[in-house]
Amino acid sequence: MTSSAPRVVITGMGCVTPLGHSVENVWAALLAGKNGVGRISRFDAATFKTNFAAEVKDFRLADFLPDASAHADAGLNAQFALGAAAQAFRQSGLDRAKLNKRRFGLYLGSGEGTLDFPNYVATHVAAWNETERKVDARAWAEKAYATMVPARETEQEANMTLSHVAWEFGCCGPASNCLTACAASTQAIGEAFEILRRGDADVMFAGGAHTMVHPLGVTGFIRLTALSARSDDPTTAARPFDQTRDGFVMGEGAGMLVLETLEHARARGANILAELTGYGSSADAFRITDMHPEGKGPLAAMTEAVRQAGIDPRATDASGRPLVHYIAAHGTGTKENDRIETSAVKQLFGPLAHQIPMSSIKSMMGHLIAAAGVSSLISCIQAIRTGFIPPTINYRTPDATLDLDYVPNTARDLRPKGGVHTCLCNSYGFGGQNDCVIVRAFNG
Repeated sequence: MTSSAPRVVITGMGCVTPLGHSVENVWAALLAGKNGVGRISRFDAATFKTNFAAEVKDFRLADFLPDASAHADAGLNAQFALGAAAQAFRQSGLDRAKLNKRRFGLYLGSGEGTLDFPNYVATHVAAWNETERKVDARAWAEKAYATMVPARETEQEANMTLSHVAWEFGCCGPASNCLTACAASTQAIGEAFEILRRGDADVMFAGGAHTMVHPLGVTGFIRLTALSARSDDPTTAARPFDQTRDGFVMGEGAGMLVLETLEHARARGANILAELTGYGSSADAFRITDMHPEGKGPLAAMTEAVRQAGIDPRATDASGRPLVHYIAAHGTGTKENDRIETSAVKQLFGPLAHQIPMSSIKSMMGHLIAAAGVSSLISCIQAIRTGFIPPTINYRTPDATLDLDYVPNTARDLRPKGGVHTCLCNSYGFGGQNDCVIVRAFNG
């Protein structure tokens, strides 16, 4: 991309998370170190090795849309995304009547929809157990199948979330959905950034949505040994960078940004929240569930992102401060992820790595899977706007091999140091996907 490529700014953002259903409420909860983890309530997980998660609570789509009934068959993924998109669109100040729909696109990182199969099983397996010796299996299966909702079949497809958002807001421009696991929404934001810089659109929705808080989702991650097994103490189970970490906590939700070319935003007098300046993406090409032990993939993604942003990672400003002021870590709380991410950051920034605060909001809201990256990027934007950075809670026992500044347990006020002007946001996904974006304060 040449230096003459359009600049890309952020004019709206919204989120639906286990800590709240608005950016303001979620930000207040993050700075207070609140915890959104509890026992799973959506299904009976009493016999599961991990029986807790960070669930979205008390969410009603009707609170966000004038006619939520139009999305009556939408799965939770789509509902969460619609709630987040409505917030972002409202904050952006975009006027539907004046918006060129063919120049308004969207790029989402959205996972597969909530499967109808677990609901089917939950509804009928008990009846089958009680009547298996009295009822013909074929007749029982046919009766059970008849109760399934046909529309739910399409809602299981990953692109249906994108379709609901496009339909609701009239996005007729470039439209794509990526499903790169836990890196998906960061990749979506990066690719939307590139679409705008190519000149293929003026405005883009970008973000992600996901829920895997259902029997198959939880079971799958248990079998992968990726989840924390601290069912005796769920609220302290998410322990990124702590020596006693034993896996991540499942979360769910959505986050959405409105991205625009600077020219388009200025022409309509938009309030600009921040500016995207760099994006890097890479693949480990190592193993499906394991990152490269030397952090080659994360390092490559970060290196490209800072290059695009024009940042020398080994340079400082006139006061001796690193040019990146905060790192929103992927920080899952698994043994290898936290070690490898720490190593990659140290390889990129050298001795300056120890001067850059880095925290993981997954310690509070759990791992939102495909929506994790956009949630972290929203925290970066809020850090730029307020001068505060969120903590990594449940950090009690330092790991001797992890020696960076993880902002333990308490939010930090960086205003005395000059505030927060530039942030780096990391996301890594199963399969070896690595994505990184750079956001900075808009300076005209």
